[in-house]
Amino acid sequence: MSRLIASLKSYFKELWDAWNGFWFSAIDPATVSLLRLLAGGMLLYTHLIWSLDLAGFIGPDGYLPLDALTELQAAGPDAGRPWHVWSLFFVPMSPWLLWTVHLTALVVFAMFAAGLFTRATSIVAYLLAVSYAQRVTPGAYFGLDKVNCMMAMYLMLAPCGARYSLDRWRRLRQGDDSEPAPSVAANLATRLLQLHLAVIYLFSALAKLGGETWAAGTALWWAVANHEYQSLDMTWLAGWPILTALLTHITVVWELFYICLVWNRFTRPLMLGIAVAVHAGIALTMGMITFGSAMIFANLSFLQPSTVRSWIDPITARLAIALGPSSSDK
Repeated sequence: MSRLIASLKSYFKELWDAWNGFWFSAIDPATVSLLRLLAGGMLLYTHLIWSLDLAGFIGPDGYLPLDALTELQAAGPDAGRPWHVWSLFFVPMSPWLLWTVHLTALVVFAMFAAGLFTRATSIVAYLLAVSYAQRVTPGAYFGLDKVNCMMAMYLMLAPCGARYSLDRWRRLRQGDDSEPAPSVAANLATRLLQLHLAVIYLFSALAKLGGETWAAGTALWWAVANHEYQSLDMTWLAGWPILTALLTHITVVWELFYICLVWNRFTRPLMLGIAVAVHAGIALTMGMITFGSAMIFANLSFLQPSTVRSWIDPITARLAIALGPSSSDK
């Protein structure tokens, strides 16, 4: 009996240690730094596009006036309850103030992407991204906005300016050439992003399982044949029904088992490879280049920091040489 109790204690101790190691071990901040560069660039680009019709989408009297938002909330299922949705743009603004706030937001997104004063700009960038997303809801709120906010939220928790940033370059110029320390916050933010992404795929698969076209193997055909989203003519797939059905079912199986198989180092390359193929296909054939790219960026959270460094460090080393010597080299 004592041997059984000892075995159980050992098992649960190993389980507890594995849990703590998964969430709270310190890792190199290379991966979150790369994600900041990519996600920050996407935030800058996607919010720059609002400039084409800022008053229409964000202004108080635009396509969805602030008064209409209040009416929608009062008529909705949560009528009578406190409304906890927040946006900076719920405050009525004159055109010049709206443009001032918008241009300031673009500067913040640019600073965040470049990694300048990252600790502060990461927080402000997240709050601004949420403000834009809440203002255009409903009507112009899509998957891209959700991915932008998701990545900004988790990167806000991490030391994502430790590498590949102007903050890092400034430290080198000042003579501080010490390596960024491994960080528990970097690991925690990465794990939260990974888990969030895996849950997204799981629920996407569960929703597809209830769809007739997904069960019939024709969903992919209906997606690429839709002229509203068609950026490449893929109607030639009509002559390949078996291929269309196979790709349709592979998509569902991949989404369903992503949450199980992406953690294993042997099956992870397959899961990430399919993710890149699926989202690159969405980007190229359905005109959703920004959404497809953002989802690929999110999948890069599963890259090991050592892999990221082997890819990015040689590039940043050349950039550092081009920008000039640090004070420690003088």
